[in-house]
Amino acid sequence: MYGNTKKVAETVAENLKHFHGVELLAVTDLDSKILSDTDFLVVGTPTQGGRPTENIQKFLDRLEMNSLQGTKVAAFDTRFSEQNQNFALRTLLRTVGYAAPRITDALKIKGGDLVAPPEGFIVSNKKGPLANGELERAKTWAISLATL
Repeated sequence: MYGNTKKVAETVAENLKHFHGVELLAVTDLDSKILSDTDFLVVGTPTQGGRPTENIQKFLDRLEMNSLQGTKVAAFDTRFSEQNQNFALRTLLRTVGYAAPRITDALKIKGGDLVAPPEGFIVSNKKGPLANGELERAKTWAISLATL
């Protein structure tokens, strides 16, 4: 977990902890014991070529069918804004898409109960920073998740 995605994850965790027990972990630190004790799972990743990072994808692939049965799930990604790109890049972004919808699809297939549409938080460029107001949006999103 690093960079802009880490900042969003920390903001989400900080605001969820007022409503739920929260443990912020890198996906490489998750194991089946932790997941079996989890009633709410939020997965975040930077979008890389329209997909989640390799570690997130490996995690999703390793999940057994119905392993998330009874678990509320949500997902977010960090991404470029289509609006601020030239025509060619806008077209590419629309074609390849973003990571969060792919994550939510995988979480649902594994039995998760999706509680919110996938969310995207905008970065100014590949290394950031987050666009103005995005951490506040992450806070608002987390609070909305907590009340579901």
